[in-house]
Amino acid sequence: MGLGDKISNQAEELKGKAKEAFGDATDNERLEREGQADQASANAKQAGEHVKDAAKDVFGDKR
Repeated sequence: MGLGDKISNQAEELKGKAKEAFGDATDNERLEREGQADQASANAKQAGEHVKDAAKDVFGDKR
């Protein structure tokens, strides 16, 4: 996983947490759900990157 990808995914996750917290604090369910969706998206991207990293560890970088 490249450093840029890690930073981007982490930023997306933090943005989602902030949206969710703000939505919860203001009783805005739509914003809360958007924040949860942002977090889920970021986590899925991170999981995919971890799979790619694991494959490189097992098989090596054969490009």
